[in-house]
This record gives sequence, structure tokens and C-alpha cells, in this order.
Amino acid sequence: MEPIIQVKDVSMAFSIDLNKTTSWKEWFVSTVKGKRRTELFYALDHVSFDVERGEVVGIIGQNGSGKSTVLKIISGIYKPTSGKVVTAGRIAPMIELGSGFDYELSGSENIYLNGAVLGFSKDFLDQRYDEIVSFSELGQFISRPLKTYSSGMIMRLAFSIAALVEPEILIVDEILSVGDEHFQIKSGERMHQMMGNGTTVLMVSHNLDQIRNMCSRVIWLDRSVVKMIGDANTVCDEYMHYMRQEVNQ
Repeated sequence: MEPIIQVKDVSMAFSIDLNKTTSWKEWFVSTVKGKRRTELFYALDHVSFDVERGEVVGIIGQNGSGKSTVLKIISGIYKPTSGKVVTAGRIAPMIELGSGFDYELSGSENIYLNGAVLGFSKDFLDQRYDEIVSFSELGQFISRPLKTYSSGMIMRLAFSIAALVEPEILIVDEILSVGDEHFQIKSGERMHQMMGNGTTVLMVSHNLDQIRNMCSRVIWLDRSVVKMIGDANTVCDEYMHYMRQEVNQ
């Protein structure tokens, strides 16, 4: 059986503006005259790995190592500069808090909007609606516009939709660190339940205890490349040793 996620020699380059323009007029003039200087920054550089169906895989690394970028490419938010990603299941990305939401609409309306974005029918969402609202613990706020929500409330709604529609692949970027301790514990328990039901999870977290507890395998990204792939404890131990050396230099 083929892996559910295949990342094949993926690179992602962004163009960095080297001009020190201080106004829109300066930017426009330098652009028209062809004097704009840019350079390419590689957020990912020939990255390859597979994720098997039902695996829970963590991605660790320092800020700027490419962790969030690779999640966005797998989710289809970014198109890689080179290489390709092959997925074999419906993906629920929990990457940018509130992405896929309309802040003028109510929480209730956003359940259907976000669910539709994830590819679920109205009938299916009707069946899951009460469970989603109950899990989110939003109570009467479910009828209020999202623009009145705190970031923690938006996270609870986003997680409740993604976790209770039971996607084949769940992509998580630090979202379990948002919100109060009660909901963090509750969402962690729900993720364990999903894992037990066969959902494939790819998650980024700076919390190594969380990674050790939830992941069977870990990918360590360092300066845009894969530095190590292996079982969670081994990779986390090596990463901690590396970070201690960096601090002591």
C-alpha cells in the first residue's frame, strides 16, 4: 500500500525584496525603471519524506526551518517551486487560525462554510452539527458573529469542526497550544481518539513533550532541509542535544 502522504524532492523559494523603499512612490518608480533588487530565499530545499496511513508524525525544528511551509504545501495552500506532493485522502488543515472562516457570519454559519471548504455535504454537517457545537463549548456564542470571538473561541470552533468531521488526514500547526488548559487537554484526548480510529496526523509543535506523547515518528527540519527522521524519542533527544550545544556556543 502506498503512503497516504508523499513529499517528493520539494523545494519552496520566496523572493526577498532587497530595496530599502520607504514609500509606495519609491517602490513604483524603482519597479518601472527595472531597478528592484531581489534574491531567492529557500524555505524548503529538496525535502522528501513519506507518511503511512494511520501514522502520527511530528515535525520539529527552530523558527524559520520550514515546518509551517511544508504543511501549507501538503494542504495545497502553497504550490512548491519544484518537486511534488501526493496525498491519498481528504485533508483537514488546522494551520492558520480562522482560515476558511467569514468573520461577519455567525459561528453556526461558519460550521457549514468551513465544512463545505473541507468537502463535506450539508446533510453530513447537519448530522454532526450538535456534536460540533457541544464540543466547542461556545454555547450561545455559536449564534454570534465571529468578529466578536476571542482567538481561543475561534480555535475551539476550528478544532471542533476539523476533529468531528473525521478527516482522513489532519494537519495541525501549533493549534493545540492555543486556548485554555481545559480545552488543550480535551483536544489532545480527541486527537488520541482520532488516531485510534485510523486518522493520519501530521503535526508541528515546539512542545517536545507533546510530540513524544502523541507521535510515533518525527521529522526534524533544520535550515530548510531534513536533518533527521526517526522514532519520536530518538529524534527529540538528538534535537535537545543539538539545541543545548547551540545555546552553549
